[in-house]
Amino acid sequence: MSGVQKNQKQWRFLTKSAELGKLAHALLFSGPEGSGKKETALEFAKFLLNQDISRGVQPDFIMVEPTEDRIQISQIRELLNKLSLKPYSADLKVAVISRAHLMNREAQNCFLKFLEEPKGKTFLILVTAYPFLLLPTVVSRLQKIRFFSGREEQTEKEKKFISDLLTISNAGLVSRFQFAKEFSSENLKEILDAWLKYFRKILISRLLGSKKDDFSRYSLTKIKNIIKVIQRLDFLLLSNNLNSRLALEILLMEL
Repeated sequence: MSGVQKNQKQWRFLTKSAELGKLAHALLFSGPEGSGKKETALEFAKFLLNQDISRGVQPDFIMVEPTEDRIQISQIRELLNKLSLKPYSADLKVAVISRAHLMNREAQNCFLKFLEEPKGKTFLILVTAYPFLLLPTVVSRLQKIRFFSGREEQTEKEKKFISDLLTISNAGLVSRFQFAKEFSSENLKEILDAWLKYFRKILISRLLGSKKDDFSRYSLTKIKNIIKVIQRLDFLLLSNNLNSRLALEILLMEL
């Protein structure tokens, strides 16, 4: 799976912002190894230049990578010199600094001067798994784009699903049906799984004597019934006996 395929949300934000002219000239792609941030940076460079940067030398694209586990000031000076030149065949110049945290302090300070006074039509993308190793003064001048590992992304999704659950449980029927209309897509299985796990935790907590949770107004019997409804709908979805929107509407009426 390519970096773009793994990071559709980030890709949509980047391309839309670029098309609207609302993208900062210097970006920070941060996230764990394997999150596809470097691959996405290269694809975005290709998008910005509207040229294939994978074949041969592209004079308007500059790639900076560590040598001997360090990015030296000489590399940054060479980069800045190239960025100061007019574009050769594209409308702008794009640079990607891979493992940017390996810039030594001298290199970062040199780079900082360019960030403070950018020249010409340029886009810079710093890629790193360790943004905290960059100088705060550098980071503060970068637009931050966060990338996640598969596990981190799933945790973030579950947080959003639970937030939606809490919101919709306090809404009227009209709002609930609108939610069902908007979210009855291929991710409904993920929503049901997250909600099931959440209500099971509440059930276990209740059985252990706790009386404080986000659904304390619901009786133990109602919590058990919601769990049964989710399990039933989950099964029906797997067996293709129920469409996703109807499944969600039935559950939301139970909440």
